[in-house]
Amino acid sequence: MLPYAIITINLALLFYTIGVWAEKKQGVLKKWHLIIFWLGFAFDTIGTTLMTTLAPGNFRLNFHGITGVLAIVLMFLHAVWATIVLASNQEQRKKNFHKFSIVVWCIWLIPFISGMLFSMVGTPK
Repeated sequence: MLPYAIITINLALLFYTIGVWAEKKQGVLKKWHLIIFWLGFAFDTIGTTLMTTLAPGNFRLNFHGITGVLAIVLMFLHAVWATIVLASNQEQRKKNFHKFSIVVWCIWLIPFISGMLFSMVGTPK
């Protein structure tokens, strides 16, 4: 199960990074960005679920656990907000959306990187 967890978490990183930075570069939120955000969220949810089932004792109230929950909640809210912004069809909101995207992406990277680092050094997260 570990290989599937690693693959799905890395797919989340790939999709989310592409979506956030393509939106920033293009300067406006587009429908395909929204699809990529939802795919990133789906892969993150699957990967997180798989990783949690592999971890002894499942969820832990520690740095990685807290930042992970925060990140997945923000990722969900980000995708929902992107859906609302696109549905509103207001150009200014679509042009400014990338500011929120980058903040959420940076926060999402914290548990991604900490989980990887803590696993490599074998310390509790």
